[in-house]
Amino acid sequence: MTRIQPLTVDTAEGRAKDLLEAVQKKLGRSLNMTGALAAAPAALDGYLQFSGALAKGSLPPRIREQIALTVAEANGCEYCLAAHTAIGGSLGLSKDQVTAARRGTSDDAGTAALLRLAHRVVETRGQVDDADIQAVRDAGFGDDAITEVVAHVALNVLTNFFNNVAHTPVDFPAAPELALA
Repeated sequence: MTRIQPLTVDTAEGRAKDLLEAVQKKLGRSLNMTGALAAAPAALDGYLQFSGALAKGSLPPRIREQIALTVAEANGCEYCLAAHTAIGGSLGLSKDQVTAARRGTSDDAGTAALLRLAHRVVETRGQVDDADIQAVRDAGFGDDAITEVVAHVALNVLTNFFNNVAHTPVDFPAAPELALA
């Protein structure tokens, strides 16, 4: 049962309404997650600004979605798994690539190193080993990519935890069950 009722452009007022109108204009639709976050306009604004800033970073959209899938799986967030499975598919990720990302891996060695780091950041609460960082460097990435991976993990932990707490109604097709590896 939903714990935080999502607001809509029609039910929100003030800053929440302005933010939701901006989301709807950008995406062409409303999302239950942003509607629920609008209960605290500062939280929605923070999410939108952080997300927007990271979208201008060096990591391409497909890798950002793969990181989101890795983190959502680790945190058991049904809403985010559904959303990022759909978004990843729209960016050209195959079902196998989505499944691999949920498991924190990829057929591409560089992407796999980034996803392993993302998973390790979640798993260790940021207390990664030198070997975790070196693996990313050995795959050809620098401090910018390492920093952005941590930032994407933080952004996705925010949405995962929020949606898990709020029991946000999923407004994307449900992500398939992940079969045992």
